[in-house]
Amino acid sequence: MKHFPTRRSVLGAASAITLLAMTACGNVAGGQAKTADYPSGPINLTVGQAAGGSTDLIARALAEGASKTLGKPVPVVNKPGANGALATKEVAGKPADGQELVLLTASLITITPLAVSPDEAVNIDDLDIIAGLSQDDYVLVASPGSGFKSFKDVTDAGRSVTFGTTGVGTGSQLAQTVLFKQANVTGTDIPFDSGKPALTAALGNQVELATIQLGEAMPQIQAGKVSPLLVFSEERNSFLPDTPTAKEAGYDVPVAQYRAVAAPKGTPQEVKDKLYGAFQETFKSDAYKEFNKKNMLTPKEIPGAEVVTEWKEYAAKYKELVEKYGISLSGNK
Repeated sequence: MKHFPTRRSVLGAASAITLLAMTACGNVAGGQAKTADYPSGPINLTVGQAAGGSTDLIARALAEGASKTLGKPVPVVNKPGANGALATKEVAGKPADGQELVLLTASLITITPLAVSPDEAVNIDDLDIIAGLSQDDYVLVASPGSGFKSFKDVTDAGRSVTFGTTGVGTGSQLAQTVLFKQANVTGTDIPFDSGKPALTAALGNQVELATIQLGEAMPQIQAGKVSPLLVFSEERNSFLPDTPTAKEAGYDVPVAQYRAVAAPKGTPQEVKDKLYGAFQETFKSDAYKEFNKKNMLTPKEIPGAEVVTEWKEYAAKYKELVEKYGISLSGNK
């Protein structure tokens, strides 16, 4: 025998559906309210490098400007290690609410994976990129005792040279190693922990050559204590207009350091838009423009989607170069 629902059961079911709908609407409204209230407190900006370096200084300049627009403190938290991989993976695992950000370097995404195991590498797809920040070009400098005044002097020397880099898996190491492979220059690679000790070694003639970020090298270049031979950007750097690019000299080595701000994957679009707007206001400020100029940084203030596209293209390019010349950035070859 068929059983038909009673009026009471129909009304009860309808009430239950209405209650579920109201609950769902309440959750959506609550989520929207939470987003509207963003930020709810301090926004931590983690840096995977030590205090005082280029990446740290950029983070602090950005944080100072963004905090004014967002109305909340943006403390910079330094957690150095593994070229920024440890800090980046830690932030990637945080709640995706916009309260935790990381200052991301392109070398970590495009070059470090060529030097470490897949488990140690950072994948850009595991993050939401908010905005690109700036371009920091590398310059090849010669020590005062080397006698080198141009890169032709290096190639004509017909001998092995000593050269310093800013570390394993960095743009410095990649640029210099690929350049020497293409130019048939042999030498001993001495990796340092950062640009400062590499530059110090060049100044003291402990190494004949070193590839360093321009902002760090410029004071010694201007003082005439080291000689700039090449820059590794696509075009001549406006802060060093008389120094040719590696490409002008006939070598296919377009390597620069780029930086961006990222959040954990799944951060609400409204939160990302608010952050992007705050960064845009910072970029327009005279204080931030002066900071870039003082530190020889070329603005690269592009949306996050463009950062992802460009960095993936660089990663493919660098991988192709390493494979073509049989280079091991980990030092195992």
